Amino acid sequence: MTAFRLVFGLLLAASLLCFAMYIGTSQAMWRRRGIVVLKWTLIAALAFFAVLILERVARVL
Repeated sequence: MTAFRLVFGLLLAASLLCFAMYIGTSQAMWRRRGIVVLKWTLIAALAFFAVLILERVARVL
């Protein structure tokens, strides 16, 4: 759980830094990188919560 929080936080920070670089430099490359990192962060979060839900369902069964 702690490792996931650390990875999730670092990925969000990386995305924010990419968007800050986009604002500072106006280069579309940084915006694209920020969107890609944010997309994969959200996919990782959804997968993590799916695993948590499946664990709870397995306990019920």
